[in-house]
Amino acid sequence: MDVLGGGGGRGAPWRKMSKEELENQYSPSRWVVRRGAEEAMRTYSQIGDEATKKARATGRILLDVPYGDGEGEKMDIYFPEEVSEALPFLVFFHGGYWQSGSKDTSAFMVSPLTAQGVAVVIVAYDIAPKGTLDKMVDQVTRSVASVQKQYPGNRGIHLCGHSAGAHLAAMMLLANWTKLGVTPNLKGLFLVSGIYDLEPVMHTSENAPLLVTLEDARRNSPQWHLEMAPAQPADPGCRVLVIVGQHDSPEFHRQSREFYEALRRGSWEASFEELRDVDHFEILWNLTQKDYVLTQIILKTIFQES
Repeated sequence: MDVLGGGGGRGAPWRKMSKEELENQYSPSRWVVRRGAEEAMRTYSQIGDEATKKARATGRILLDVPYGDGEGEKMDIYFPEEVSEALPFLVFFHGGYWQSGSKDTSAFMVSPLTAQGVAVVIVAYDIAPKGTLDKMVDQVTRSVASVQKQYPGNRGIHLCGHSAGAHLAAMMLLANWTKLGVTPNLKGLFLVSGIYDLEPVMHTSENAPLLVTLEDARRNSPQWHLEMAPAQPADPGCRVLVIVGQHDSPEFHRQSREFYEALRRGSWEASFEELRDVDHFEILWNLTQKDYVLTQIILKTIFQES
């Protein structure tokens, strides 16, 4: 039985999948290669928790900095030892299918980056069912604007998101900064194992707490926006790196590749990277390591652009 629906996606191969196969494709824990699904999720949570505790114990930190009036509208800012007026910033949005995850267990990359002089911001947002997709996109937009307003002398703001967080980061390419009264000094985005067309997710169990309609999915799909009305880069020097793990599912690979291609058609300075021998979770938790290939890509990009 094929999944029903119209529009979306160049070729839209997901439409020919059964509901069972679509569920499988959009369940990242089913694709881990070195451990079972439950063990992978436990390890992911454990490494994130330990990395956050380490970062909070060893550095200069501002916790629960408000970027809005909502209870969940907070961010943690981790500074390098040498604080100056002109730091580069990396702003991170956690994953969890827009319904789980927390800034309090997501400081994977903080220690390796602050050690090299990068300030790292970990953003909280209202996950489902409390938060809708529209609200989450609005919140992360305001979080980025807040970083710019608080640190106007920054040497560049780079956004990084994993999975659902990569979707939220990608939506910042479409943000209307004028209404917020500030244009962030965006220099790059690192989109890690993301989803950029939300329509297939509507047909999986992940939509139960989200209650995404077709209209919601299209309004909040950067892929759809770039295909229907390609956004032009405000800063031609802003780099977008679309990154996927070798052991991510074929649908995650397709989504990443097609979003990269849409960016290129829209004249963005985009690149595509498949990281060898990592799955959906390892690709992020390895950011705790200073010599990890993605850690080095991030640092090289930041300091090239700073």
